[in-house]
Amino acid sequence: MSHLIQLHEAIAAATKTLQSLADLDAQFGKAADLIDQCLRAGNKLLVCGNGGSAADASHFATELVVRFANDRTALPAICLASDSGILTAAANDYGFDEIFARQVAAFGVPGDVLICLTTSGKSKNLIRALEEAKARKLKTIAFLGRDGGSTIGIADLDLLVKSDSTARVQEAHQLLLHVLCEIIESRLDKR
Repeated sequence: MSHLIQLHEAIAAATKTLQSLADLDAQFGKAADLIDQCLRAGNKLLVCGNGGSAADASHFATELVVRFANDRTALPAICLASDSGILTAAANDYGFDEIFARQVAAFGVPGDVLICLTTSGKSKNLIRALEEAKARKLKTIAFLGRDGGSTIGIADLDLLVKSDSTARVQEAHQLLLHVLCEIIESRLDKR
């Protein structure tokens, strides 16, 4: 019986969190436009996060490079959390806080978009990546949770999921990323 209670409580909490995403309508629209402009200009997306957010970053990049729902042209998206050699060398030689900033310095050019995912907003390596991106004139989007932590306000656009549950924030980020995929694919059809 207790498992059923946990399931129902999780569904109720997830539903509440997902319904709160409607408050992000304006910011989310700007994020979709920013990504669309980037890809139309022939630029690329750089995506990163730690832990579960790294997995979400990889998932998003995969949906864009390969396909989401429709067969279409491959889109340029790189997950900065995916190359173990780069990650471990950067962490060893420059420190863990620099693992994404170093890659932004290597791969980022003006017109690209850096997308950072963090449930806490406290990841120093994401803050450094955002700072490096700004210095190199990339546009930036931060998917945040809780109160946004020390990351809030650094990116050009913040998509803040106001929940104290890491699981609920990650579920909301996944939904937002999937809707971005849908928007991007639908706009591709109109090009």
